[in-house]
Amino acid sequence: MTREEIRTAVLEGLSNIAPETDPGGIGDQADVREALDIDSMDFLNFVTALHARLKVDIPEADYPKLLTIGGAVAYLSAKPALTVPR
Repeated sequence: MTREEIRTAVLEGLSNIAPETDPGGIGDQADVREALDIDSMDFLNFVTALHARLKVDIPEADYPKLLTIGGAVAYLSAKPALTVPR
C-alpha cells in the first residue's frame, strides 16, 4: 500500500465512527479524539476497524501512535505487512 492509500483508510475509519464530521478537515497533528469529539470506545472502534481493514496487528501499547492522522499514517506505513514504497 502507498502512504496515500493508508491515509485514505485512516480517514475512512474515522469517518465511520464520526459520520457527522470531516476528518479530512483536521490537521495531521491534531488529536483526533478532541478534533472529532470521540470517546475512548469510539477510538477503540477506530483501531479495531484499521486492524480489520488493513490486516495488521496493533498492540494496545501502540494506540498512542494513532492519536493523530499523521501519526497513524506513519505508524501504519512502517508495518512490514503493508510494505509502503519509499
